[in-house]
Amino acid sequence: MATALRRMAPRGLSFTKQSSTKLHLSAQRSWFASASPSWTSDDATTPSLSKLFNPTEDHIALREMVRSFAEREVEPQALAHNRSESFNIPLFRKFGSNHGGLGILGLTVPEEFGGTGLADATAVSIVHEELSYSDPALCLSYLAHSILLANNLAVNGNDEQLARFLPGACDGSQIGGMCMSEPNAGTDVLGMKTNAVYDAARNGYVLNGTKMWITNGTTNGTDTGDLFLVYARTGAEKRTEITQFIVEGGMDGFSVGQKIEDKLGMRASPTAELVFDNVLVPNTNVVGEINGATICMMRNLEIERVALAAMAVGIARRSLDEMISYASDRPAFGKSNLFGFGQIQKHITESYAEYMAGKSYLYGFANGLDLNTHGNGLDADGVKLYCAQMAKNVADRAIQVMGGYGYVGEYTVERLWRDAKLLEIGGGTSESHHKNMARDLHRLDGNKLE
Repeated sequence: MATALRRMAPRGLSFTKQSSTKLHLSAQRSWFASASPSWTSDDATTPSLSKLFNPTEDHIALREMVRSFAEREVEPQALAHNRSESFNIPLFRKFGSNHGGLGILGLTVPEEFGGTGLADATAVSIVHEELSYSDPALCLSYLAHSILLANNLAVNGNDEQLARFLPGACDGSQIGGMCMSEPNAGTDVLGMKTNAVYDAARNGYVLNGTKMWITNGTTNGTDTGDLFLVYARTGAEKRTEITQFIVEGGMDGFSVGQKIEDKLGMRASPTAELVFDNVLVPNTNVVGEINGATICMMRNLEIERVALAAMAVGIARRSLDEMISYASDRPAFGKSNLFGFGQIQKHITESYAEYMAGKSYLYGFANGLDLNTHGNGLDADGVKLYCAQMAKNVADRAIQVMGGYGYVGEYTVERLWRDAKLLEIGGGTSESHHKNMARDLHRLDGNKLE
C-alpha cells in the first residue's frame, strides 16, 4: 500500500515511514484536538479510536492527502455546481492518475491495470468520508465510477477486460458507472425487464431495455457516459438468471432517454435514464458467467453500502462542524454564544454522540471486510441504515441551530440535508435494509449475538 500511496501523492507530499509518523502526530493534534484523551495514544499497543478510524500509517496518509485535496479543490466549487446542477468534469478527472492527478479513481484496482491497489474497505471509507465533507454530489459520481464500475470490473472481469477497460477508467479519460435499476424495478432489482438475447451469427448479445437513475449516465445532458456495467436478464426460468455486460459509449442503439433534472439533492451529480435499443454487445464484453451475475451484484452492493455510509459520516461531520462554529460565535439574550442554552446543547451533543456511533460502526465493519467475499450483508445493510438516518438527522439539527442562516445555501447545511436524503433511498432503501436484516437475524435461529 505504501508504494501506491507514494505514487498517488501530489507534489509536496512524500509518504515514507518517517514522514507518515510525523503526519500521524500532527493529524492527531488537528483532527482530534477537542476530543477525549482516550481517542489517541502514542503507544502502538494501546487501542484508541484514532486507530479504529485510521488503522495504519498508510490510511492516515491517504486521509490527509484526500482531505488536503478536498479543501483546496473540491470545497471552493461545491456551492456553484449545486446551484447550476452541473457536473464538474475537469475536477472529476483530477481524481484520476493522468497529469499528476490524485489517483483515486482506481483506488481498489490492481496497479498492473492502472489502479492504486488499495483493495480494502477502510481506504474506500476514508476517501468517501473526506470527499463528502465538502461535496457529497461529486462524491456520489466518484462512487459510481470507482466502486460500481471500476471495483466491480476489477473483481469480476477477466484479465483481458481489465487490461482493455480499466486503464482509461483509472486515469480519468473515461467516465462511467453501473446500470441496475429500471423504471419499474428499483428495490425489486431481480424484477428487471432489460434482456439480452444471444445472436450466434453476430457473435454477441442483443440488449434491449431501459435503465433508470443512472449516476454518470450522461456527463453533458445529451450523450451517454463512456463505459457502463449493465445487468440484464438472460434466462427465463429463474429471477436470478442475470448476466453482466460492458456497454461502451457510442455503441449503436445506446442512448440517453433523459437527463433527470430538478432533484432534491445531489444536484452536481448527473443522473440519467439510459436506453438500449438492439444494442449488440460482443462476447468479449460479457463479464463472468452467463446467468451468474447475481452474486456479483450482491457482492458489489456490500461495498457500495459501506461507501454510502462513509458519505453519511462525512455529511454528519461537516454538519457538526458548522453548527458548533455557529453556536460558538452567535450572541443571543445577552450571552456571547449559544452553548449556554439547553435546547442548543441537546442538538449538538446528541448529534455528536450519534455521529461517533455511526463512524465507529462504519470503521469497525470496514476494517475487517474483504472486498472479494460476499455474505456480509447484515452489517453492510446495518451500517448504511444507521448512518444514512443519522446524517439526515444531524444535518436537520444543524439547520435548526443556525435558524434562518441554516436555511440558505451560503451556509452549506441545507445542501447537506438535501444530499443526505438520497442515502436513505439510493443503494438500497431503508425499508430494503429492514427486510434484509430481519431475514439475516431470523436465520440466527436462537444463536446469541456476540
